[in-house]
Amino acid sequence: MDSQLRSNGSNTRPAIQTASRPAGRSRVAGRVERVVNTALAGEKAAVLNATTVELLADEDAVAEILEGALDRPGIGVMAHWNLHELFRRSGLQEELINSLASPDPATRAAAARLCGAARLTESVIWIGDLLADSNAKVRDSAVRALARLGGRRAVDALMAGADRIPLHRLAIALSRAASDVDIEALMRSPASERAAVATVLACGLRCDVLRVSPLLGIAHDRRWPKQVRVAACKALATIADRSAADGLKRLADGDPDAQVKHAADRAHRRLLKRSVAR
Repeated sequence: MDSQLRSNGSNTRPAIQTASRPAGRSRVAGRVERVVNTALAGEKAAVLNATTVELLADEDAVAEILEGALDRPGIGVMAHWNLHELFRRSGLQEELINSLASPDPATRAAAARLCGAARLTESVIWIGDLLADSNAKVRDSAVRALARLGGRRAVDALMAGADRIPLHRLAIALSRAASDVDIEALMRSPASERAAVATVLACGLRCDVLRVSPLLGIAHDRRWPKQVRVAACKALATIADRSAADGLKRLADGDPDAQVKHAADRAHRRLLKRSVAR
């Protein structure tokens, strides 16, 4: 990514650099926790008195606080909106997004993580650009941030950068970012064989019992590429629903492709083992 500012186009402040990271948890993290809790409780006037430099310098602790707050049981759309408004009101939203264009890779990676942790949906397009970053840590942080942000735009960004993302990381990110509707659309019309494999594996990681029948269909359908069929067998083993046993056994006994046959046999044995353990 070049150094162009990432904002709504009206901000002319330079991208922010990360300050030296302090040892241990900073007082800033404690302040973030208090103010975030206040905002999620519905306080409309809450303001986070911290600079973007401070947040980036304590990225791990601040991200864990934000993620923990939004992952609490019962947290809904309004709580997400309250946190979004807290960052906007505090002047942090645009600065964090601008930091995604910093010349310092550590800052880009930290900014991606915080944007994802805070669910700043405006950052999706810019984080998507980071999937092509020259720095491996930045690319990994971008994948994780898109998984955290979720939604159709995040899924589209992941699929656009699929060739640059390790397959296992892509499957994990899709399993977290995609809705049921997204998964259905990706399974129906995958952009590539790699996209199909990642989507099928994501179904397994989601332990989506409703996908057992479609996955069995893919595993048995020789029109699908071999690697997609093998991935479907692996996904069925991960879901471990007993209803897939007979279909996997038929594949294991009679499929003409040795690799699919082996994958089905392993999946069948794993499924039976997990069923007994339950």
